Amino acid sequence: MVSDILAGRVWKLDHDISTDVLSPGAYAVDPVEVRKLHVLESVIPAFASEVEPGDVIVAGRNFGCGSSRETAPENLKALGVSCVVAESLARLFMRNAIAVGLPVVVCSGVHDAFADGDTIEIDLASGQVRNVQTGVALQGDALPEEMREILAAGGILAVLRNAR
Repeated sequence: MVSDILAGRVWKLDHDISTDVLSPGAYAVDPVEVRKLHVLESVIPAFASEVEPGDVIVAGRNFGCGSSRETAPENLKALGVSCVVAESLARLFMRNAIAVGLPVVVCSGVHDAFADGDTIEIDLASGQVRNVQTGVALQGDALPEEMREILAAGGILAVLRNAR
């Protein structure tokens, strides 16, 4: 179950992070326990071994660009990433993230407002994003209630199972 208020340690990424680095093709048919070990290895080699449950990715523009690999957000969720906050998100990445139960927020200015290791607070309902260290507060896009309900259920498959 996902709360509307999230907080965690920031992993700052740049612009144009592709699904190819979030879910490398060489491991595309492997189980998630194998796939997750290779997330971002070409960008941050130690990411998969050092990320902790509750950590948050803060990124620039066009996060999740590339192919429509639903394994990209699935891998992040499997590693315990609690949310992705980016200047902009690829449309299919955003859709796939919500479908697997990974919160994502679009927030202008977020890339410049955070550094690696900062603590971020995110209110999914209002779109408020705050850097705990600096006090900088930004207004991102709030997630609609329907999306928050999917996240709270654990993803779209859980919603469909409960609809029976």
